[in-house]
Amino acid sequence: MCRKARMFAPLKIWRKWHAKANVTQRRHAVASALAASACAPLVMARGHRVDGVPELPLVLDQLNGQNTKGLLATLNRFGCGDDLAKVRRSKQTRQGTGKYRNSRYVMRKGPLIIYGDASANLRQAGRNLPGIDLCHVSRLNILQLAPGGHLGRFCVFTEDAFRALNNQYGTNKAECTERTGYHLNRHVMNCADLARIINSDQVQAKLREQRTS
Repeated sequence: MCRKARMFAPLKIWRKWHAKANVTQRRHAVASALAASACAPLVMARGHRVDGVPELPLVLDQLNGQNTKGLLATLNRFGCGDDLAKVRRSKQTRQGTGKYRNSRYVMRKGPLIIYGDASANLRQAGRNLPGIDLCHVSRLNILQLAPGGHLGRFCVFTEDAFRALNNQYGTNKAECTERTGYHLNRHVMNCADLARIINSDQVQAKLREQRTS
């Protein structure tokens, strides 16, 4: 019950633990994290094993109405088995005295399954699989899409959840219907290749001749 001693000037429960952020900034962060989950180099750089995955983002339409065994078989069939095996191998005892606080083991993050209203029973089927997190498409947050501040979470969408993204965050041509007044970020530059811009005929025509002396 009592281990070691107490710390000097312990942290208080009324300490300000969170910092406020603008709602639009949080929505931009979630939209950026969703875009990063579709970029294979970012997903692999985060440590996920996606070599056998046919495409990113991975959208499946066979997840509704399955039990845990069927869900695991479906994920293995579409190339998620390597990432799930990596998660199971990573389970180890937490370092330091944090193991006394009802969180004795630590484990790496696996796939994030995003479901919609038509696949609400999927949450019960996948809640007991190690390393898998589940989230409704209307409740996505940056802590699940970028754990530890690292973009590129391996996301598995159900078909209805993927179709609902346009209503949740909108497109470049239309605003979303679920959030009032929110628009996706616009690119400041349409072409990020600076060498191509500098060497283009339009820019070179406005420059003076090179001086020889």
